[in-house]
Amino acid sequence: MLETPIGWGLLFLVGTFTGTLAGLLGIGGGLMMVPVLTFFGIPLVQATATSLIGVLLSSISGTVQNFQTKSLNWQVSLLLALFGIPTAQLGAWLGDRLPDAGLSLAFAALLLITIYMMQLRQKLKRQENKTQEETNQTPTTDVAQVAVTGRTAKPIAWIGLLAGVLSGLFGVGGGVVMVPLQMLFLGEGIKAAVRTSLGAIVAIAISGIAQHAWNGNVLWVPGLCLGLGGILGAQVGTRLLPKLPDRMINLLFRAFLIALAIYMAARAL
Repeated sequence: MLETPIGWGLLFLVGTFTGTLAGLLGIGGGLMMVPVLTFFGIPLVQATATSLIGVLLSSISGTVQNFQTKSLNWQVSLLLALFGIPTAQLGAWLGDRLPDAGLSLAFAALLLITIYMMQLRQKLKRQENKTQEETNQTPTTDVAQVAVTGRTAKPIAWIGLLAGVLSGLFGVGGGVVMVPLQMLFLGEGIKAAVRTSLGAIVAIAISGIAQHAWNGNVLWVPGLCLGLGGILGAQVGTRLLPKLPDRMINLLFRAFLIALAIYMAARAL
C-alpha cells in the first residue's frame, strides 16, 4: 500500500501531523512515524531508518524558521550535535543487530519513558514560571540564554551522547530527552530548549541515516513522503509555539503515546 499514491498521501498526512508536534514540542516526530510504518508491515529496523528522513526534513524546516527569527541558540545546538553524531552511528549499528521483538519492546519502553520525561518537563516549566513570578522577572522562555562555557559544556556533551544513541536506535530525533535534560541541567527555558534541540536533531538525524543507508535499511520514497509532510507541519508548529499553551496538546499526546506503547508491546509478543 505504501507504494501507491494513496499510501504516499497517507504518509504525507502523518508527516504533517508529526512535524507540527515536532515544532511544538521539540521531539522530531519519529515516536509516531515508526509505529505507523510498522503498522503497514515494514520491519522495525527499516521503519526506524526510514522515519529518520522525516525527522531530518521536519527538523530542518523548523530550524530554518527559528534561525530566521533569531531565536536559535546555534552554539548549544552545534555542541549537542557534535556529541550526538558518533553515538547515532552506534545506535543505528545496534538496531541492525537486535531482534525485531526485542527492539519493539524497547521502543514501547521508550514511549512510556517519554511520558515521564514530558511530565518532568512540565514540572520544570512550572518551577521556572514560579521563580520568575517570585522575583518579578519578565518571562524569558522565548530567548535562548545558555552559553557554552566550561560549566555547561559537560552536561551538553552527555545530553548529546544520549540523544544520538536514541536517534540511531529508534529512529527518533532525541528531542524528547534533550528538552527536559537541558532544562534540568542547564537551566534553559522550555521554548529555548525546544528550539535548541530541534537544531541539534538536524545533524544527529543525518548521522543515523548515513549508517542505516549503509546497512540498506532506508526506504527512500516513504521517508520522503513523511519528510515533505513534516516540513509543512514543522512550519506550523514553530509558528504556533510562541502563541499556544501546550497543556491540552501534552495531555492528548500522552494518551497517544500510551496507545502506541501498547501496540508496540503487542507487536513484540
